[in-house]
Amino acid sequence: MSAFVTAEPAADPAVPTAPVALRTAALTRSFGTQVAVDAVDLVVPRGAVYGFLGPNGSGKTTTIRVLLGLIAADSGEVEMLGHAMPRAAAQVLPRVGALIEGPAFHPYITGEQNLRRLDRSDATADPATSPERITAALARVGLTAAAGKKYRNYSLGMKQRLGLAAALLQPRELLILDEPTNGLDPQGTREVRKLIRELATDGTTVLVSSHLLSEIEQVATHVGMMSGGRLVRQGTLAEVLADGLPSIRVHTPDVEPAAVTMRGLGLDPVTHDDAITARLTSVAVEDVAAALVRAGVRLQGLAVERPDLEELFVSITGEGFDVLR
Repeated sequence: MSAFVTAEPAADPAVPTAPVALRTAALTRSFGTQVAVDAVDLVVPRGAVYGFLGPNGSGKTTTIRVLLGLIAADSGEVEMLGHAMPRAAAQVLPRVGALIEGPAFHPYITGEQNLRRLDRSDATADPATSPERITAALARVGLTAAAGKKYRNYSLGMKQRLGLAAALLQPRELLILDEPTNGLDPQGTREVRKLIRELATDGTTVLVSSHLLSEIEQVATHVGMMSGGRLVRQGTLAEVLADGLPSIRVHTPDVEPAAVTMRGLGLDPVTHDDAITARLTSVAVEDVAAALVRAGVRLQGLAVERPDLEELFVSITGEGFDVLR
């Protein structure tokens, strides 16, 4: 097991100073010659829904496994709920719920029986409240009707739900979810989003790892983007999205004259049948509109569009989400 020093990471003026649930400093982990996690500095504020984003193979799951002590880091620091890890694992981990790389349960007993076995193995769980907590956890993930069904007969989505129920058997200060919507249908995905919002409202900090950026964008308050084992962006959702250059979309029957005018402003327009788009660099949208009017371009509509998280990721890294390492 790698040794972790307990000194506080050096203060970074770009990092929020609010209380944090999870912090890493220069966290690094390699497998042979491949660096899977490369000097990652996570900052997850208390009460946040932190979207931990990136394509499959970008280092998200390896980072999470290090955080939970499932594998050792080569170097770096981890602080979780105010304590240095893994030294304080016995004290901290009972306050943390996790769903990592898909749940594993006994196939020949029911979902409810699986949760009962898990709860009995938890030295911090109160046996007197076990039935109530199991019933509540199953209801919260929509598995009440399937509680008596054997796990081997569960669909992939149902298995994911049972994994979430296991993570919710006790009140948690921090919840770490690795691809929690894997295998879920659209309705199940919406329910998981709703559950995450409810948990955050109740005061639980949630770190949710996903390659589905459009899903996370609907629920996250903060995001961190991973690429090639490195954390390439981190901040509140609004801060990160503000990093992307907005685009202007002009609807006009005069597409070619509009393109000429926009090129004259230093923009790089892309023409469509009845519209033209361009990234706004240092040109204000009102200046583009004024130039088009002076050129006699007939405007049917003009809009400014901000990139979503996936578009921003591609612009930062040059890669999409079909990338596997």
